[in-house]
Amino acid sequence: MEGAFLMADKPQIDEPTKEWPAAVEPAPPADPAPPAAEPAPPAARGMSGFARLLIFTLVVFALMVAACLGLRAVNVLPSFDNPFSDKTTDRSQPVLLQSMRDLSRYVAADGSFQVIVDLQENKENIPDFLVNQRTLFVGAGTVESYVDFSNLATDALTVDEANKKVTIKLPPPAQGEAALDMQRSYVVAEERGLLNRIGDAFKSDPGQQQRVYQMAQQRITEAARASGLDQRARENTEKMLQSLFGRLGYTTVTVEFANP
Repeated sequence: MEGAFLMADKPQIDEPTKEWPAAVEPAPPADPAPPAAEPAPPAARGMSGFARLLIFTLVVFALMVAACLGLRAVNVLPSFDNPFSDKTTDRSQPVLLQSMRDLSRYVAADGSFQVIVDLQENKENIPDFLVNQRTLFVGAGTVESYVDFSNLATDALTVDEANKKVTIKLPPPAQGEAALDMQRSYVVAEERGLLNRIGDAFKSDPGQQQRVYQMAQQRITEAARASGLDQRARENTEKMLQSLFGRLGYTTVTVEFANP
């Protein structure tokens, strides 16, 4: 009885559990976090940064150039030359004096001439398209006509002081060789055959150009002899001597030219 009384007084101690507590359902697992993005390789990050820096530098440079051009247009900045302009360097050697001579000639007249030289060299029985060398050249040159005073005879000058007369005997006028003016001479056209072009790839022929120059010089010299240049030289020499002795007080000056 005593034990039952004690159990009654403490019903919460030994009293069996009437029901099991409700089972606690576990919480569903949370969704796994998405995998983190893999970092870009160092090379890709560096290239992207370099590209941005390069674009920024180009933009700044373009703005600076535009600003400088604008200031130069309104004459705020002085003009500047192109830093990449062509530059010519002259490394020629000093001029060497080879000879010197005294001239006793009076150049009384000169003439300017122009000649067209059409020089063609080919081979017989061979077509021109295979072997042919033709040059069309325009040559311009000058020829001088002069009187040489270096070989005058002792009786070349006769002076009559009483009558103020002078007689001068001179050699006939002479002509020099034609001097080509390379600034006014030029090649108009030049034709070469197939074999000539192949040969030019291995060696040049400076003699062809020299032959053209010589022919132009010869043609101009021959034309000057038939141009009346010597007669002009006679007249000019006579006028020069008459003026010279007239200032010395001589009233009659006679100039005689020997036969050529």
